[in-house]
Amino acid sequence: METWKRLYAMVWIALVEFLLVMTPASDRTTLVVTHVGLGIAIVALAFVNFSDLRGTRVPGRVKRIAKSTFTLAVVAGVLGVLLGLRVGQAWTFPLVGITVYGLLEFVHVINAFAIITQAAATAIGYDMWEEREFERESEPGQVPEHPSVAAKHAATANP
Repeated sequence: METWKRLYAMVWIALVEFLLVMTPASDRTTLVVTHVGLGIAIVALAFVNFSDLRGTRVPGRVKRIAKSTFTLAVVAGVLGVLLGLRVGQAWTFPLVGITVYGLLEFVHVINAFAIITQAAATAIGYDMWEEREFERESEPGQVPEHPSVAAKHAATANP
């Protein structure tokens, strides 16, 4: 699969994860197994995407975002394992009434939001670099066509 497709696939898989978790389900086992499977896919994609980008000439910022996405995915995975083991369910923080488990769950969700935003930033940054869109400015008030669409229009206008 091409790099740009994998980068965008990660965004869509992360979105499916959110939708999956928000869906009420009578069969919790299927939900948990699917969530874990998609989580593993996200960690694997984050690793492959970062490794691939590291081997390109893409700007450093895009590489750093891909690296942070991989790090966030690993952290989310570790937190997911701790949640699956029910770590901290019986430990409550004094005065606030929040369990360690609840805090781990909160951080897990925050990591998931960070993953989807960082994955989207990586995909867009790479896509713009690959299309050389950083080299062309657009006029204020105009939204230019995608370069490939503009090229098709130019080719049909000048046969």
